[in-house]
Amino acid sequence: MPSVAEKSTSMDLLASQFPVTLPIPTPTTYSNLLSIKDVQREEDLLRNPSSFRAWWTAIHTTKEAYNAQLKAERRTIVPDETATLLGPLATPLARHSLQCLTYLYEAAIAQFPGSFKLWKSYLQMRMSYVLGRQVIKKRAGGRKKLPEMKDALEEEKEDLESWEDGLDGVVGWEEWRSLIATYERALMWLPKLPRLWLMYTSIFFHPGCPSLISHTHARRTFDRALRTLPPSLHSRIWVRYLLWAETKGGSTTVSVYRRYLAVDPSVTEHYTSILLSPADSVPRPLEAAKLLLSLARKASRGEYVSPEGKSPYQLLGDFLDIVERFSDEVGFDVDATIASNEANAKADAEASRTDGQLVRMDGPPVPVVAGGAYDEDEDPLSPRKLNIEHIVHKDGLEVYKDQAGRLWTGLATYWIKRGEFDRAISTFEAGIATVLTIRDFTQIFDAYAEFCESLINAMMESLENPEEDDDDENTKETEQEMDIKMKEFEALIDRRPFLVNDVLLRRNPNDVQEWEKRVALWGEDDEKVADTYTKALDTINPRKATANLHRLYVNFAKFYEDGGSTGSAEPDLDGARKILEKATKINFKAVEDLADIWCEWSEMELRHENYDEAIRVMQRAAAIPKNTKINYHDHSLPVQARLFKSLKLWSFYVDLEESIGTVDSTKAVYDKIMDLKIANAQVIVNYAAFLEENQYWEDSFKVYERGTEVFTFPISFEIWNIYLSKFVKRYGGSKLERARDLFEQALEKCPPKSCKPLFLMYGQLEEDHGLAKRAMSIYERATQVVADENKFEMYTIYIAKATANYGLPATRPIFERALEVLPDKQTAEMCLRFAALERKLGEIDRARAIYAHASQFCDPRVNPKFWQEWNSFEIETGSEDTFREMLRIKRSVQAQFNTEASYLAAQTLSAKQNGTSEQASAAQPADPMAAAEQQARGPAFVAAKKTALPRADEDQASSAPDLAPQQADNADEIHISDEEDS
Repeated sequence: MPSVAEKSTSMDLLASQFPVTLPIPTPTTYSNLLSIKDVQREEDLLRNPSSFRAWWTAIHTTKEAYNAQLKAERRTIVPDETATLLGPLATPLARHSLQCLTYLYEAAIAQFPGSFKLWKSYLQMRMSYVLGRQVIKKRAGGRKKLPEMKDALEEEKEDLESWEDGLDGVVGWEEWRSLIATYERALMWLPKLPRLWLMYTSIFFHPGCPSLISHTHARRTFDRALRTLPPSLHSRIWVRYLLWAETKGGSTTVSVYRRYLAVDPSVTEHYTSILLSPADSVPRPLEAAKLLLSLARKASRGEYVSPEGKSPYQLLGDFLDIVERFSDEVGFDVDATIASNEANAKADAEASRTDGQLVRMDGPPVPVVAGGAYDEDEDPLSPRKLNIEHIVHKDGLEVYKDQAGRLWTGLATYWIKRGEFDRAISTFEAGIATVLTIRDFTQIFDAYAEFCESLINAMMESLENPEEDDDDENTKETEQEMDIKMKEFEALIDRRPFLVNDVLLRRNPNDVQEWEKRVALWGEDDEKVADTYTKALDTINPRKATANLHRLYVNFAKFYEDGGSTGSAEPDLDGARKILEKATKINFKAVEDLADIWCEWSEMELRHENYDEAIRVMQRAAAIPKNTKINYHDHSLPVQARLFKSLKLWSFYVDLEESIGTVDSTKAVYDKIMDLKIANAQVIVNYAAFLEENQYWEDSFKVYERGTEVFTFPISFEIWNIYLSKFVKRYGGSKLERARDLFEQALEKCPPKSCKPLFLMYGQLEEDHGLAKRAMSIYERATQVVADENKFEMYTIYIAKATANYGLPATRPIFERALEVLPDKQTAEMCLRFAALERKLGEIDRARAIYAHASQFCDPRVNPKFWQEWNSFEIETGSEDTFREMLRIKRSVQAQFNTEASYLAAQTLSAKQNGTSEQASAAQPADPMAAAEQQARGPAFVAAKKTALPRADEDQASSAPDLAPQQADNADEIHISDEEDS
């Protein structure tokens, strides 16, 4: 292993080879600089010294020749240590090529000192020999023309030049100095070109750059570039300057960034992240916190827009994160906070007295311009710490009320980090007592509970693992303190339902349901329950209250009536009456709420058997004013003025009179309801029923008549129905003319859909007590008046009545009229009945004509029942010709309905009637040979296959199962072969 002395000797030996380019090499100083081959080139340059092309060609020819030689020389073996220290200048050939190229470039620059092209090529050549081989980075996409500084820093950091195998800064110190001197000479000739400054400053980022160059000299070079270049080009220099400052760290970074922030504050957020996590220095949290606080305030005033897209609240949240992380370095302690809060309170009081204006000794008051006054809390150069409580309240809680949970927990965490546990607890309690949402409350309460639990766990650990210097007294004090904390924690958990209720009531003090929950939380504590009810009734605004405010008064009254929550105290009816009396004067939202109060009051008196008092209460409630033309729905009037038109109140009053009053008093109440025109149909029916129970028949009928006059159909239909049934039941046929007048009066305005029951009742009356002819005329009239959906049923009843009174032949004209009026579907059913009638009367031809008439309405696939009956009719009573005629009609009818839409409808309806399984079995031919023939014919068009007319053999095959049971009964059945049918 070589000794230290040997190493120092070898380093000195390597360093003695430099500088290679200082002084500038010339043929007079270096005899081997030119060879015989270079004489012609030198003569050409001497003959044409002003030809730039000649110089440029000579330089490039020489450079290419040396590059080829250097590539060939790389195969030679060079010690690794020497190659690492000397880099591109590790070989004599490389040093010689640098001298030759420097000689040519310097001679050309002497002729063209203002050529940027020549200087740039010269400097790049010198940098390649000193800094090493530049690494070319591939970049995807283009660059913004004028990016923001934040984006520019990121892009520049990616695009910053990097080199490999550069010259060591210690060994080649003289060569580094020579390169710097060359740049200084170039900038002396071309000071306004930013590219030269950028190339110059890129040297300072080289990892092998000597410290004498990369620190103070670099800072002064950046400053000279900013002073020399115009302001429009400063952004290109500042990007490099800031990146260089970040690499140096310490006071250099702070001073450079402070200078730039005075011009452009957009990188303040980036600067704060550097201050909190510097590379090689101590964090500066106070300066970072003040900068973020200043940004948050400016953003809330609209004077700053975060380049990272952060809102003012997010900036304030970043400030709180710094406060929680560096609590001791940023904020005041408790005593300083209290003193600062008092000073701020005095300042606010003085500001309120001067209406927010500064009072000057001379001249009028001058208003304070927003952001114009100096604030030490926003000055990053000030060493004074911050009043975190004042900042959180002023800039947080007063502005972002919907984020109170995060702000309160952040402030409490600040005190916890400082070890001020009592202050943290008071902060938690203050937050819980002021938040307005369950989300914020849950956030604060969970943090509070977690803090208490962690504090108890820490005490338990200290008791389990006591320190050596702890004595018994300290242990006992810790145990006592832990017991106190445990009790406080249990009390906090027990208080949670009350705290949640407090939050909801603060958010909406007019929420009746939450007040009810508050009462339920107190349970059997009668004193607290009474206080809660009293506070609720004093707090709630009746016009803004939620639903069922009146129930709060009612429940409060029941609380006194029952003797408290448990009923252990003596009932206080006077107290309950006072509460209900107070409730009757409240202007509720709805009249029904006030009516409920009066009804509950009366029910309370009934429960205690104060019947007279209950009547008096309802008499007070139902007092009718002089002006009865008040609109019940006029909300501009108080509910007390509209109470007398409350049907709910009158219904309870009349029920009370029916129960404990007299007939006359009840009638008087009913009459008042009728006079006020607030009665509904149920009140009419109840009034009439009450009169019937007390044998006031005519009076009850008068009530029904008043009801039919007041109400229209369909409501009056129910009244007419009850009235007529009661009248017929009472008088029967003794007052027939009066009954007829009532029925005619009812049917006069009755709509068709409601008149069927009245006609039936009218006809039954005539049958029982009048004339059959008149009854038939009523049924005839009913068939013409009732709705279409009821006509079939009405004709059925009419036919039945006519049959019973006049016999079967008298029903023929009725059937004929029914066939003209009824719809197609019902016509087919009526035809079947008509045909059955004719068969009974022996009119076979008439029956066959009726079947033929009905066949046009019956699709064989939908109404197989009709065709089965006609088939059986022809078998029993017809001949071969009539049977063939029936089959012909069937085929023609099926062809008439043979469309795709009707087929689908028929399939759907048939599936509903017979079931899909029966339909599938019927579709398959019973004969295997027929199935084979059908398969051999192959598939046809879909529509034709589904809607083709059935063949005669298929008709007979389908009808054969139906006729099989009849063959045994009818020996004279007509058999028709397939040949005759075809």
